[in-house]
Amino acid sequence: MTDAAIERPCAATHRVEVPALDRSIECREDETLFAAARRAGLRIVGACGGRGHCGSCMVRVLEGRVHSDGEGPHKKWLRSCCVQPRSNLAMELAPRSLAPVVRADVGTGGDAQALPLDPVVAAVELAVEPASLQQLASDGDRLHAALAALPSAAPSPNIDWAAVATLPGLLRRHEWRVQARLQHAPAGPHRVVSAFARPGAPLLGLAVDLGTTNAAAFLIDLAGGQRLASLGLENPQVAWGADLISRINHAITVPDAAGQLRRAAVQVIDALAHDLTRAVDAGVDDIADVVVAGNTAMQHLLAGWPVAQLGRAPFVAAASEALDVHAARLGLKVDAGANVHLAPSIGGFVGGDHVATMLATESHWLQPGVTLVMDIGTNTEISLVRRVGDSVRIASASSPCGPALEGGHIGSGMRAAEGAIERVRIENDELQLQVIGGGRPVGLCGSGVLDALAAFVQAGWIDGRGRIVAGRHAAIGEADGVRCITLADEAEERRRLIPAVRFDQNDVRAVQLAKSAIRTAVKMLAAEAGMDELQIDRFVIAGAFGAYISVDSAVAIGLLPPLPRERFLQVGNAAGLGVQRMLASRERRARAAEIARQCRYVELSSRSDFQKTFLQHIGFGS
Repeated sequence: MTDAAIERPCAATHRVEVPALDRSIECREDETLFAAARRAGLRIVGACGGRGHCGSCMVRVLEGRVHSDGEGPHKKWLRSCCVQPRSNLAMELAPRSLAPVVRADVGTGGDAQALPLDPVVAAVELAVEPASLQQLASDGDRLHAALAALPSAAPSPNIDWAAVATLPGLLRRHEWRVQARLQHAPAGPHRVVSAFARPGAPLLGLAVDLGTTNAAAFLIDLAGGQRLASLGLENPQVAWGADLISRINHAITVPDAAGQLRRAAVQVIDALAHDLTRAVDAGVDDIADVVVAGNTAMQHLLAGWPVAQLGRAPFVAAASEALDVHAARLGLKVDAGANVHLAPSIGGFVGGDHVATMLATESHWLQPGVTLVMDIGTNTEISLVRRVGDSVRIASASSPCGPALEGGHIGSGMRAAEGAIERVRIENDELQLQVIGGGRPVGLCGSGVLDALAAFVQAGWIDGRGRIVAGRHAAIGEADGVRCITLADEAEERRRLIPAVRFDQNDVRAVQLAKSAIRTAVKMLAAEAGMDELQIDRFVIAGAFGAYISVDSAVAIGLLPPLPRERFLQVGNAAGLGVQRMLASRERRARAAEIARQCRYVELSSRSDFQKTFLQHIGFGS
């Protein structure tokens, strides 16, 4: 299978068949299977961006010859980012290496409780006097007359230039009746007719939590405040790396890479808008307002702003205040007159998603005492809030811990999808696994990674320094020269189809780095406030990942401080709730901007004691 004799690949192109997906792609001899798959839109996982570090892009060559870099000829499963074709091929993707399309649930029927409603956009139904030889005023003039005749008439708003183009056709198709969408200016009381729609069209808004790994969106009825549907998709930018730094490096070193990343962000928002409106029998042109919250890098990439300055000290944003831009300028396929509101950021990589989290959890951190709010993810964002009387002080920091805690950069890691091990226990020295969907295990998702590591440490299979202890249990062995613990291994006839699920020494180190980065941020923010982490009164854990982890496991491995269990509160996707509130209410947008200004950003990596604190928490006895 491996042709090591070929040292200088030529530019010949070969066809690569993927029978299980009924797909075929073209791959040149001077590119990897991973790069060709990404170029062709095949959603293969690549947590390290195709640099050969993580082992998340595994494939098995069924037919044909390949050249592999660093992959031994005895291996059945190869890293696709290290393999180039030397003939036409047939290949299979490992189940955990195919990125799932849908990550969250679609829900229709609405929430029981409506959001407080004061939207930027309102709709009015108008009956316009028909044009005739006796009434020769322009369509716009007659529309202004109809607006002036409304009972709550205010000074007649201007009509947006782009909206004028749709007015004549709508009036004549709908017997001189039309819906006008009035949009408040970003600053001040003035309003403008931003768009026209068919009479009785729903007035919808889209709230987007643009995460590094997943994007979640919520469709809101802006006339009643109900959430109509919600959906999550994997962020297609993961094809260029699971972490922010990989994407920033790609954007600044590869021609048009920044454009590719921007288009990927637009693509996922468009997909969310399409699927959500279809779920409620509406159209994308019914979306009259959009709010997007993401970390600083995500918002920069969507807006098309430069990111080079974010990738190096002192990690400065191009802009941090809330900004508004026409959806059409970004290329979003929603109502042509829709506005996109980018949430304000705080500093460094602490972005609009954390501001949205703070907005949604305000009732917790405004209580007297000390509250820590943390959104665990690829880029973990943390705020320490101290309230004494009427005084509220907020210090914020980020911890770029990478995707290991979500299953990325883990040899057998995968998304939280069917087949993922989500819970691990050791009872009577035997492994007990809980698998999503109840079927065969094919990998470990984030909550399973934390559970497994905690169980191994508590059972003595891994020592306090993070070393897997040889001979401690039959599950401990070696694979490819690396010590590992095997959680699930199929019989030989199935091993060809599903790789074994293992947790090896490299995986332990990846989690150690991630958990130490987070714990260091907690410790140093507390020290910044002149206190110890054990003095924190409330520990609010936000985020979809944070909702599913075992707090006991996180404390056991030293990810979280050893506080009493009742001090921890898991609140789910608070950023998603916060961005919905910003969409539904102008007052909540103003409050979000106020919170962002109130937060003081702390760059921890520049502190003299950062490295010492980090090393103190790298083991499992801290």
